[in-house]
Amino acid sequence: MDKLDKIFEMQSFLDEKIARERNLKFSKEEWIQKEVLAMISELSEVLDEVNFKWWKNKKEINDDQLKEEIVDLLHFLISMSLKAGMSAEEIFSIYMKKNEENIKRQEGKTEKEGYLPLPD
Repeated sequence: MDKLDKIFEMQSFLDEKIARERNLKFSKEEWIQKEVLAMISELSEVLDEVNFKWWKNKKEINDDQLKEEIVDLLHFLISMSLKAGMSAEEIFSIYMKKNEENIKRQEGKTEKEGYLPLPD
């Protein structure tokens, strides 16, 4: 089992435990909405860690806390992926295709509008 498979397995266990113990019964649509809202909340916590509030005095970035917030995002992303019926293998496959397309876009090798090659 690779690392991504293990993450999916562990998240599935956690999601099922939370739903069972808290008696949560949401539709797929409601679950995904809740996952998006949770990710927005976690993204806000990431922002708080990197001094985005220009009107406040800067503080030293706590790298450990920043990393924890990023992992919280991963929890919700994997959870949402599971609710959408995606597997680790499917995430990997779609990621590989999309990454290849994104590289082509940056090189101006795409039919997609708005991606001209950058000058050297």
